[in-house]
Amino acid sequence: MRTAVLFCLQMFIFGVVKAQTVSEIVANSPLIINGVIGTQNTFRYSTSGDGFGSPLSNSVYANVNIGLYGVTMPFSLYYTNGDLDFNHPHLAFSLSPSYKHWRGYIGLSSMDFSTYIMNMSFNGVGVEYKDDRYNGAFFYGCLRHAVNASMSEVYAPSPQYKRMGWGFKVGYTEKDIYYVNVYFLRAYDNISSLNESLRSYVSPKESFVVGVNGGYHATSWLSLSANAATSFLTTDTRDAEAAVTGFFDNIFDTRLSSLSRFAGDLNAHFSLPFLKASLSYKYVQPEYNSLATYYMPNNYQSVGVTANTFLFKKVALSGALSLQSDNLSDEQLYTTHGCFYNICASARLTDQLGLSAMYNGYVQRQTNGVERVNDSTRVHRRMSSYSITPSYSFETEGLSHSVSLSVNHTDNVNLNDYISDNYDVRTNAVGLSYSVDVPSVDMFFGASLSHQKTVGYDAEYRSCVCTLSASRSMLEDHSLNVNASFSFCDNKIKGQSGNFTLGIDLSASYQYKKDHMFSANIGLNKYGNVIPVYDTSDISGTDFTVSFNYAYIFSIVR
Repeated sequence: MRTAVLFCLQMFIFGVVKAQTVSEIVANSPLIINGVIGTQNTFRYSTSGDGFGSPLSNSVYANVNIGLYGVTMPFSLYYTNGDLDFNHPHLAFSLSPSYKHWRGYIGLSSMDFSTYIMNMSFNGVGVEYKDDRYNGAFFYGCLRHAVNASMSEVYAPSPQYKRMGWGFKVGYTEKDIYYVNVYFLRAYDNISSLNESLRSYVSPKESFVVGVNGGYHATSWLSLSANAATSFLTTDTRDAEAAVTGFFDNIFDTRLSSLSRFAGDLNAHFSLPFLKASLSYKYVQPEYNSLATYYMPNNYQSVGVTANTFLFKKVALSGALSLQSDNLSDEQLYTTHGCFYNICASARLTDQLGLSAMYNGYVQRQTNGVERVNDSTRVHRRMSSYSITPSYSFETEGLSHSVSLSVNHTDNVNLNDYISDNYDVRTNAVGLSYSVDVPSVDMFFGASLSHQKTVGYDAEYRSCVCTLSASRSMLEDHSLNVNASFSFCDNKIKGQSGNFTLGIDLSASYQYKKDHMFSANIGLNKYGNVIPVYDTSDISGTDFTVSFNYAYIFSIVR
């Protein structure tokens, strides 16, 4: 199903890119409409029940671009239900008309804001202006919808308030010299959007955020950039107001649970003939939150360096080093320090032989915070991963072959001498893949085999996975494609349990007259008991899925 969606979106984008220029549209075709309309439908059956997925899901979508005398109006519509009885439908609509330097936003949309301020989409309205020097934008809408699910349901999502927000940005760019942008955002939870019986489980919040970012090209080989934001956050809007007056009183109500937090970073980028490198420093205070980001780690600072170069015009080298620590407010029981480092190398030794290698490492250690660290429980570990992947391709009569091998070793080692080595974990994995292309019959065959062994905590885990696949293009214009794959997986915990899984996947896609795209998929998985402490020799568990997708790609010129 995901493949069909990506195909349709790619075809839609391709159609838009091929559209005439504004002047050509005005002169020859005042109206041009192109896009894609489609549907996706999936049936699922599982002997494990419906707790992990709905038995039937359906969706209808449309992505259409309308051009009228130089004004473009792309819009999208998406409707889906994840329930057999259509009890939980979801409808999304988006319209983005544009003309010259202006663009409007109606419905589900997103804007380019600072990473510390907003990376959520919003459902509302907005307007944006951008030319070679000046840019500005404003939006108002819903950042997330209320969730009023019953807390007694086994798979009930966490309750949440409906969150509204508005914001704007202004910026100026002097090409190839510098740029600066200023951001403002206001977000708040609607208390009445959540059932009264659920309000004790979650607190309504509100925030006001001010941010700025900019960059400066100091020389042809050095550029600098910075990004900073301050968030004024109230963690519970039901608290009493604080007797504080200030510039933002008309926008943000300061309460007893209000706090001010800062986040920012500085970056330097070097571009030399033989080396490209970057230096960075980031600082995010505890509890920093703008209420318009999906997730943002806080309470840490980090400094890092990255670099990449070429050797002998064949070997690409890259590396990174980053140091990080938390407990910026000195209120945690302990402070955690981390050091991440990696180096990667890849080379094309000959036209047929390639080789890549990588090493990743991370060292974590614990020091004193509010409490003094006990030597017998102190966290001090090193995690390392080594991998090497050679690949070789060659051709014989009418056949194209490709072989690759991957070898990986990972360890998680305790460095505290007061703790037993039984807590070390080591994993070795090897994988081999082979594929052959048969152009004479438009067929492709592939096979892969992998084995993994993990030892740690007085246990040994082994896993073996094998996959076979084949695909073929049919009909004179290759408009019909069929694919088949078979896989099995054998998992064992030495002396404890075993589990065996079989999987079969069949799919087909057909394109009719370049306008209609059909695809279908059938998947069957057979498995034993998924609880690892029980040994299971049978494969009585079953997952079965059937999906059908259709898309119509069109273009109308008047």
